[in-house]
Amino acid sequence: MGISIFKKKNQVSGNFNNGEILEKKPIGFSHEGGKTKPYSNLFYWAHAWTPDSKSTIALHPHQGFEICSFVLNGSIKHYDTKQKKWILLNKGDVQIIRAGNGISHAEEILDKSEIFQIWFDPDISKTLNKEASYSDYKSKEFPVIKDGDIETTIICGETSPFKMDSENVEIRNYKFNNGDFKFDLNPETSYSFFVKEGGLIYNKKKLSKGTFFIVEKESKINFGVTDHLELFEIKTPFRPSYSTYFERFIN
Repeated sequence: MGISIFKKKNQVSGNFNNGEILEKKPIGFSHEGGKTKPYSNLFYWAHAWTPDSKSTIALHPHQGFEICSFVLNGSIKHYDTKQKKWILLNKGDVQIIRAGNGISHAEEILDKSEIFQIWFDPDISKTLNKEASYSDYKSKEFPVIKDGDIETTIICGETSPFKMDSENVEIRNYKFNNGDFKFDLNPETSYSFFVKEGGLIYNKKKLSKGTFFIVEKESKINFGVTDHLELFEIKTPFRPSYSTYFERFIN
């Protein structure tokens, strides 16, 4: 199936509070008309930031999904009806809401801060019968591996403390020095990548900051790096062992 590339300008735009929070969505909601629909057990992916001062998304409900927030820059505050208190998260920290049979939360993105919010589908038919839960993880908790010109932070998978119910999810953040690189891939896995900083050269074309791309049914990918690339990766099963929410109710 190859590689599908979605530049920042071609992703769905969104905002909260009259533009106090801005968004680009690699995977938007179906009604938003984006080019990328939910796939594997990835349902939604928003890249959100505050261009100026802090802004709050008011208390709102969730069920079933696992909702993860990754703090890319700055800080956020989170409140939910389980914790019943505001929790501060800083750059590199991650939170997960296992929404289960229902939870409401609010979030405040602080001045000039930036996050990913990503929804995973852990099999809605089962999670709707579970109690909701919340966990947060500090950046220092994630294992970091340095191997030559690559530094890898393991956010989910292997020795990371990050726990989720969604099937076979692995999340990593890579930092590369400039040069040429190759990733060996599993053709039965979906690979979702986001260029956080720097540039990636693929087929003689530069993929710059904000570019999202999906690699499926491939055994390897060769690419070049310029400007000290930082790359965010999520690995998910090409086909989960259960019917996803999108397959059941939307598709």
